Amino acid sequence: MNTSVMNSNANISSNSMANSNANMASDNPMVGGAAMLKTKDIIDNAVNSKDHTTLVAAVKAAGLVETLKGTGPFTVFAPVNGAFDKLPEGTVDTLLKPESKKMLTGILTYHVVSGKQDAATIAKAIETGNGKATFKTVAGGTLTASMEGKDVILTDEKGGKSKVTIADVMQSNGVIHVVDSVLMPKS
Repeated sequence: MNTSVMNSNANISSNSMANSNANMASDNPMVGGAAMLKTKDIIDNAVNSKDHTTLVAAVKAAGLVETLKGTGPFTVFAPVNGAFDKLPEGTVDTLLKPESKKMLTGILTYHVVSGKQDAATIAKAIETGNGKATFKTVAGGTLTASMEGKDVILTDEKGGKSKVTIADVMQSNGVIHVVDSVLMPKS
């Protein structure tokens, strides 16, 4: 039996309580069918998500594993496999080649912002910025966040848009926001 108790401060399900563990995953969203444990870092959680196998392969190919296992904190806008599937045919295969490492690193670090930018912080920045907020990425570029209804939309430097589909996946070294499209830097 799965019962829920809801008020303005809580949404507690008996099923999630039963599955809760000492690692405090119960108040973190599931991603790709896997529990995201707050005590684990970005990489250790991402490798368990069946929706992020392409991203994990790309992070490995770019040599960014140790960086994203670092203390951070980092905010990662993590594209799902389907986001990579939207790219022109052959793009992912080309990016994963050793000779494309610099370009791949640039694209991946364009999805990372220094600091822990949770959904409340992003929403407040959008409100303060009269509907838009800009975030400097680790790659040196800019992402622009705005709201479309209740959705946070990120716009890259080429005008491409990506929707945050799962927000606030807390990590020991930051936060992940799952996005539905790959964001592309200017160059």
